[in-house]
Amino acid sequence: MREYAEIGIGREARRTFDLEQLSIVPQRRTRSSKDVDTTWHIDAYTFDIPFVSHPTDALATPEFIIEMGKQGGLGVINAEGLWGRHEDLEGALARIYSQPGDNSIIQELHAAPLDDALLTQRISQVRDSGVTVAVRVSPQNAREMAPKVIAAGAELLFIQGTLVSAEHVATGGEPLNLKEFIGSLDVPVIAGGVTDYTTALHLMRTGAAGVIVGAGVTTNAETVGIDSAMATAIADAAAARRDYLDETGGRYVHIIADTEFENSGNIAKAFACGADSVA
Repeated sequence: MREYAEIGIGREARRTFDLEQLSIVPQRRTRSSKDVDTTWHIDAYTFDIPFVSHPTDALATPEFIIEMGKQGGLGVINAEGLWGRHEDLEGALARIYSQPGDNSIIQELHAAPLDDALLTQRISQVRDSGVTVAVRVSPQNAREMAPKVIAAGAELLFIQGTLVSAEHVATGGEPLNLKEFIGSLDVPVIAGGVTDYTTALHLMRTGAAGVIVGAGVTTNAETVGIDSAMATAIADAAAARRDYLDETGGRYVHIIADTEFENSGNIAKAFACGADSVA
């Protein structure tokens, strides 16, 4: 039963839980670690470990993406980041590292125009290494960017924003119809982030192969007051998946939990709440 608390006259809030508030309790039967299979299968792709990297420029250099793939995980490229904006990628990253917390440097570097040929070259570098190529585009630029990155070799497309909905309202602009858009693509799509049952179910109905739960590492709680209690968010998305599985007669949608994982215990709790992989 969901628990609600009154926060003031006419205002109620549902009680939710963060991963840090939960513990995994052993039950009657345990299983040998030798019998545990950590492989993750999504669509036609298999990974030795269910780990996905968050598509952040500070982490995802071509070398990192390739090495993560070789180690059994999935590295995700940010198509709208620095890869296609600066020939000297290491130099651009060095500037960011030299002044931690100075957002003006990041804004300056991201203001450079996007060079499609350079982005294609770097995606091809990952593709030629033999690892699975996953590329992230933002919802607002998906129409323009998705065909380019797929032509460059993307095998999995992430349509990822801080918060993504199946119905986006924009005055004076044409919203992205995810169901139509995903249906027009030849590669599996993973979309998100979401934080609730209803939005997760809507995204599953668009045909996405996976749904991202959580907003990654953001400052939303400080800037606009939006935050998600990850344990509840994952469990709600898992409930949406169960209902969607019944609704479709067996179509399984993967849940990727994306948050600030600071220890392996919280990763284990995310799986216990219903995640298939973690970012």
